[in-house]
Amino acid sequence: MAEKVSRNFALRDEMGNEIGVFAGKSPRQAALKAANRGHTDIKLRERGTKKVHIFTGERKQIKKPANAPAWMPAKILKPNVKKVGIEKLE
Repeated sequence: MAEKVSRNFALRDEMGNEIGVFAGKSPRQAALKAANRGHTDIKLRERGTKKVHIFTGERKQIKKPANAPAWMPAKILKPNVKKVGIEKLE
C-alpha cells in the first residue's frame, strides 16, 4: 500500500507575499500548524498549484488531557481552524 506524501503549503499575508511554509498531508493539517503559531487569517497556497486554501484560525488555552504525561504543563494551547473556501490564482 502506497503511503501518502506530505505536501507543502505556503502561508500568504494580506499583500500576497509568502511568509512561511507548512507541511502536511492535507491543507487543514498545515492550517492547524499555522494557527498554533498564532496566525488567525490563514491563506495557504499549495505548492505546485494555483489553489489558495482560506481558513480562519485561533488557539485556546485548555486543561491538559487526563492521559497526558507528567512533564506536560497544566494548561496547553489547542489550535482550531475553520475552512472558509478556496481561491484560484490567475
